[in-house]
Amino acid sequence: MPRDIVTIDPATEQEIATYDYMTDAEAADAVEACHQAFLGWSSRALEDRAEVIRKVGQTLRDNTEEFAQLMTREMGKLLQDSRDEIGLCAQICDYTADAGPTELADEEREIPQGTGVITHAPIGVIYGIQPWNFPCYQVVRYAIANLMAGNGVLLKHAENVTGSGLFLQDVMEKAGLPKNLFTVLRINHEQSDRVIENGRVRGVTMTGSDSAGSKIGQKAAEQIKKSVLELGSNDAYVVLDDADLDVAVQTCVGGRLYNNGQTCVNAKRFIVTEKNYDAFVEKFAAQMEKVETGDPRADGTGLGPMARKDLRETLSKQVDQSVEKGARAIVGGETPEGTGFFYPATVLVDVAPGQPAYDDELFGPVASVIKAKDDEDAMRIANDSRYGLGGGIFSKDEKRARELASKSFDTGQVCINGFNVAIPNMPFGGVKNSGYGREHGGFGMKEFVNSKSLYVHQ
Repeated sequence: MPRDIVTIDPATEQEIATYDYMTDAEAADAVEACHQAFLGWSSRALEDRAEVIRKVGQTLRDNTEEFAQLMTREMGKLLQDSRDEIGLCAQICDYTADAGPTELADEEREIPQGTGVITHAPIGVIYGIQPWNFPCYQVVRYAIANLMAGNGVLLKHAENVTGSGLFLQDVMEKAGLPKNLFTVLRINHEQSDRVIENGRVRGVTMTGSDSAGSKIGQKAAEQIKKSVLELGSNDAYVVLDDADLDVAVQTCVGGRLYNNGQTCVNAKRFIVTEKNYDAFVEKFAAQMEKVETGDPRADGTGLGPMARKDLRETLSKQVDQSVEKGARAIVGGETPEGTGFFYPATVLVDVAPGQPAYDDELFGPVASVIKAKDDEDAMRIANDSRYGLGGGIFSKDEKRARELASKSFDTGQVCINGFNVAIPNMPFGGVKNSGYGREHGGFGMKEFVNSKSLYVHQ
């Protein structure tokens, strides 16, 4: 095992901090300590848990600037995006504190000769494996729901945002969460497998690539443990014949570049009907070309660096392979020289099946524009993907767009004439290779509970 974890500022390539890996014994002890903390937490009333979670939200707000600066330093997102992320996490805490006691309350149903009671009992320690692109949100998304449910929570965060994981652990404890109930594990992949095997761990949740998800899901299944997987996507945003092009262009630029283009539900494939294609490409390319890349801490920067050098290399290779197979880069498309892991806003056209730009997820500021014959063909192309996390439709006919979204779009969420990442009271999750399970909207609180049936005979 390497001696330690090193975090790097992707804008400057300067070392930020080093952290020791845990030994196997330390990791096992941390799992046991989380279980012991769970035993006390699970017996507390729903309203008591909710109050602590509400305080977590307030503590996040109280520490916004320090936490935002750290996140931007570790993974390169624009500073305002870091602040907004923390705000969203505080909202998740508020929503969970408000809705949790009702969502998790006992339910009564009529049964022959008595009363049926459904109680949602916590099951134990839940292990989360999370990526770097939202250092606070990815963790809060699963952790807060499970804490509300009465479970304990373990976190293996991406190594390049180790500081953010530890900062969040401190926030939890400052807010009054019992010590060890939320624990960051500084471990490698082999140790992670042993955590999944640990008998104290009752469930596994993971966000990342579909290739990694298949391995984690298989490992959990071997132990007969439930898993929730959110595995990325190449979300299609469909511009129909009757779309407002100005709205579509503005939204698609923002949707592609949000979080430096490194979001599971970024707008990534832009499917435009033949009627609108030329005008859309002209306007979209002009807007993407204007985006200024630079220091994510500076006012006016439109696009920060990618989070790691290897991620930029992967994206650059995908663009090159797509061009070799017939795509054209009409904006960007080349890795700049100089310090920092920067990659320009890029627009690819002539995108077709067989190219990474069509088939795969491009996790960075690269837009794939695809021409469709008509509205029907556009929806066909949108669904021609192994993924299904999010997507969008642009149309002036809201009723028709809503029907297409609900009945024809094979994906977990659809934005109509706009772009959204996640909202606390709406479910979040995917289909196909984008994974399974749901978070937010009350759904996440019940993913890892024992919905137990009680038969009270009278």
